[in-house]
Amino acid sequence: MKKRDYLLLWGMGLLILLGVAFFQHSPGYMDAEYYYTTALRIAKGDGLTEPFLWNYLGDTQGEGVVPSYGYWMPLASFLALGGGLRGGGGFPAARAGFLLVAATIPPLTAALAYSFTEKRKIALMAGALASFSSFYLPFLPTTDTFGLYMIFGGLFFLLLASEKPTLAPFGLGILAGLMHLSRADGFIWLGVAVLAASPSPRRRGARGEVILGYLLTFGPWMLRNQLVFGSPLGAGGLKTLWLTTYNELYTYPASQLTFARWWGRGLAAILQDRAWALGQNLQTALAVQGQILLAPLILLGGWKSRRDARVALGGLAWLGTLGLMTVIFPFAGARGGFFHSGAAFQPLLWALSALGLHELVSWGAKKRGWKLQQAWRVLGTGIVLLLAGISIFIVQSRVVGAHFSSPAWDASYHKAQKLEQTLQSLGAGAEDTVMVNNPPGYSLVSERPAIVIPNGDVNTLLAAAQEYHAKYLILEANHPQPLDELYDSPHSQGKLRYLQSQDGTHFFRIED
Repeated sequence: MKKRDYLLLWGMGLLILLGVAFFQHSPGYMDAEYYYTTALRIAKGDGLTEPFLWNYLGDTQGEGVVPSYGYWMPLASFLALGGGLRGGGGFPAARAGFLLVAATIPPLTAALAYSFTEKRKIALMAGALASFSSFYLPFLPTTDTFGLYMIFGGLFFLLLASEKPTLAPFGLGILAGLMHLSRADGFIWLGVAVLAASPSPRRRGARGEVILGYLLTFGPWMLRNQLVFGSPLGAGGLKTLWLTTYNELYTYPASQLTFARWWGRGLAAILQDRAWALGQNLQTALAVQGQILLAPLILLGGWKSRRDARVALGGLAWLGTLGLMTVIFPFAGARGGFFHSGAAFQPLLWALSALGLHELVSWGAKKRGWKLQQAWRVLGTGIVLLLAGISIFIVQSRVVGAHFSSPAWDASYHKAQKLEQTLQSLGAGAEDTVMVNNPPGYSLVSERPAIVIPNGDVNTLLAAAQEYHAKYLILEANHPQPLDELYDSPHSQGKLRYLQSQDGTHFFRIED
């Protein structure tokens, strides 16, 4: 592979990403809004804090401004800061680093594929596949962890093939730490790095070097968490072990989430939940990670390279991630966790896809008399064009929508703006706390304190409002089931004073 090949793939990837980003003027959804909003606060000098609560797991006890990153990890916000956010560049500046990171995925994937066979055409095919990432494509230009996880995952598997084994263990530890700084499930990669460390007598200290690299990267954050939350891994995240539905993530108070309550549902219900999660996650594996078309090629390429330690370690890490997101965190896993975590494997999967295609064409030439070069060009071009078409369709439906001038991606942001205008017209002060579905997104638009509507009835809502001093409630069509009656027939109830409705959204004032 020549440098110009990598540069060509990088440029192609960047152009595709810029085409998607053209229709994205806001983060788009809660995860990306969280990272962007907290990065804005750092840029403004407010430190690692957030003026909202999107869950009650941390038991913040009514504080107005709370420490940030008690549940999610900080690296995406730090990357947003690197784009010139401190200079007031807004969302375009915040996502600049994400575009550059995501544009690097195709050449990195090509380098990984080249490390398997040293065949240029296979590497270029792998890079082309990475450029049209289908379901992942809408999320790569925004302020989320997808691009970071793909880059770190690709580097991880590339480093396993390093000709400088003395540097590899330490580098693997560094990457594991960066992956943990990106996502809470990143600790899995520390285990993979330890397994990958050479057990030979000459490298007895390799596993220690892995741990050292990890601690140098993630250790300072663990210390910060210990000082701020009293736990090295943040505040309250382990309570999600005892969820019985996804909506219980918003339970108030979170002390209700206990092992006894979880176990009391019975083993049959627990297993049923995990069977459902497994089905959802396997669909994600086929449709998202395998992009449907590539799934058989991945299997073929993996079988061809089965003696490569990276394939074995990659398969083990994938199974570990699937198990974590199915057995341990089934609801979070099935509702997007496995989709996020699986991004780390995509460079390896694209590389194996190209290897699988080469193996298929070689078989056809040997057994069916195909013309090798012609079959490669026809099949390879066809697959890339099909993936390009799928990617365009997904971007059209998820990002652009029906009107080019008003992209669907920004609908959430514009809706929050409209809700805030109505709330101000009803007399809400700038510092009044509001209860909403999406506190990070609403706080981004309004710069006012916001807390999530708890998963419970009106009494639970009022109890949370009293503790966190909420003055207003915005009740949308997407609301907790126990509030169905209040939504279907909005009315004043106790300290909850009904104000008005607008486009299917109800506004209430919560009296002291």
